[in-house]
Amino acid sequence: MKKNVFLPFLMIMAACSHEKVFDVADYGIKPNKENATPHFARLMQDVADCKTDKPIVIRFDSGTYHFYESELSLREYYISNHDQENPKKVGMALEHLRNVTIDGQGADFVFHGRMLPVSLIHSENCTLKNFSIDFARPHIVQVEVLENKGKDGIVFELAPYYNYRITEDEGFETFEADAVCRPFTGIAFEPDTKHILYRTSDLNCDLSIVKPTAKSRVLYAPKWQDDRLKKGTFVALRTYYRPAPAVFLSEDKNVTLKNVKIHYAEGMGVLAQLCENILLDSVSVCLKDSSRCFTTQADATHFSGCKGKIVSKNGLYENMMDDAINVHGTYLKLLSVVNDSTVEAAYMHPQTWGFKWGDAGDSVQFIKSETMDVLPTNYKIKTITPKNKNAKEFVITFDKPLAEELYAKDAFGMENLTWTPSVEFSNNVVRNNRARGALFSTPREVKVLNNTFDHVSGAAILLCGDCNGWYETGACRNVLISGNKFENVLTSLFQFTNAVISIYPEIPCLEKQNTYFHRNITITDNLFQTFDKPIVYAKSTDGLYFRNNTVIQTFDYDAYHSNTKRFWLQRVKNFCFENNTFEQEFDYTTDVKEE
Repeated sequence: MKKNVFLPFLMIMAACSHEKVFDVADYGIKPNKENATPHFARLMQDVADCKTDKPIVIRFDSGTYHFYESELSLREYYISNHDQENPKKVGMALEHLRNVTIDGQGADFVFHGRMLPVSLIHSENCTLKNFSIDFARPHIVQVEVLENKGKDGIVFELAPYYNYRITEDEGFETFEADAVCRPFTGIAFEPDTKHILYRTSDLNCDLSIVKPTAKSRVLYAPKWQDDRLKKGTFVALRTYYRPAPAVFLSEDKNVTLKNVKIHYAEGMGVLAQLCENILLDSVSVCLKDSSRCFTTQADATHFSGCKGKIVSKNGLYENMMDDAINVHGTYLKLLSVVNDSTVEAAYMHPQTWGFKWGDAGDSVQFIKSETMDVLPTNYKIKTITPKNKNAKEFVITFDKPLAEELYAKDAFGMENLTWTPSVEFSNNVVRNNRARGALFSTPREVKVLNNTFDHVSGAAILLCGDCNGWYETGACRNVLISGNKFENVLTSLFQFTNAVISIYPEIPCLEKQNTYFHRNITITDNLFQTFDKPIVYAKSTDGLYFRNNTVIQTFDYDAYHSNTKRFWLQRVKNFCFENNTFEQEFDYTTDVKEE
């Protein structure tokens, strides 16, 4: 049979006819050339003006592109779980797009100064793929301990990619343009493995007095005292300031991030709020090279007030300064009852406000802050109006009269049940990070499947809920944790880290609680390789199933945790324990604590 040599050509032409392509090179955006920022803004204006029904592809050539603060787009963005300072400088502002793909084709985007690299706002059916994000001079400051003088302080060497100075008051700071950092805390890493140094947690790094030495970039801090920091230890010096993530998604629908690498951001890696349906496929928050020991200032990925389905798969999340994934909504605090169907309520956490909380028609429930008991009646929003421009407080009217309990002096929170997502977190690697691995606070289905949690310094998985401090909703109702490997987790203590898997809602008065907060948690077919005792801690849970798991004792570190029980259960109902294998002897009567 004679082959049609024109068929492949015709197929390519047919495919191309179905999309409109913008090559960034046509706008003067070329690798290793001048500032890409103003040219990219001009390109996006042409995209906005383009009248086409075809999908649009914005295509880069491979190579390195630089974005500087000059001629940046300025935007007023209020970003969940970040410091609310405006306006924000944005490198690549993508807004009001439909059916648009940004294809980096392996491009490296390098940002200079303090900015938000990529925003995707009010957009639908969009894809970001095949690029990396980094900063030329990160705001986390990496140093190597050269000499520990004990009570006489520490001599350290600064990594080569920072501008630094000793101030008039002998303090230490780094800078680039108007981005100044005066670190006061840090995380210590083993130089070869990049594991967080055993039992160090957040360091107190007193750099209030720093003196130069005879060698450039080698400094002496006489007041920084910590016997645990041996010669050769890397320390990521930092503050807790988090102005912006690397990628900000807000009020989007059907968004895909694929083959995206984030090497650094002064906030989180990916922050999504008020979005519906998000897919992260082969998205990594990962080290740029073997010389670095840190990635993002906070969470690798974070989803606040989203709905639909969140899928995060095939990713690598390492050496970030907080969790790999955190999925939650936000409780508003009930301030007052205005009339029988109207309330005033407010955002309470200082880093979470300024953006909408709900829409007319959304389903809302009330929860008692002291006991985390949910009131039985749900309500639908008729109207919701911010009381002021900054959207910290709202006036909300409901479709029916309010329950009598809400007129009491007790504190109540409000949860928007409509903006709650299902989650799949699968085939990811989480390693060498601060705090915790994966956090979930959503009433819809959660699947945590076939992941590796390797040297996570706190709990690997946390099911939380807090209407008193973080104000992050809410109760989990159907969670499957299966096929995962947990390797030497819990090398340091952080908040909510009572065990490798910690089911830990914040309940001030557990003894007064009438119901149960979390329900139907299944932990099955997992491998726990642990140097310490605690495997599961659970509080206020109805239905906890621990089946077909294997626990192997390692001796890589000394056991130290204050929780000396394999299972610690506080107000847990319907606990099922069956067909589990322990390498060391297991005695239910001594290894399980039930309260």
